[in-house]
Amino acid sequence: MAVEVECYAGYRGEQEPRSFRLGERRLEVLEIVDRWMEPGRRWFKCRASDGHAYILHHDQGAGTWELAAFTRST
Repeated sequence: MAVEVECYAGYRGEQEPRSFRLGERRLEVLEIVDRWMEPGRRWFKCRASDGHAYILHHDQGAGTWELAAFTRST
């Protein structure tokens, strides 16, 4: 699922998600729990302002973001 992501580029210029939109809802990224990379792709497991966990995928070549997974908090 494609998502719109607002990012912060740190001193190395690597983008990290700060918030994202699911339809009309804007969710703040409270914490990046985990991150991993593969050639041309970055993945972020985030805890969002709604308390749930999301995995966001950034295709660096295409410049697109996708919601790869969602876990509801209990």
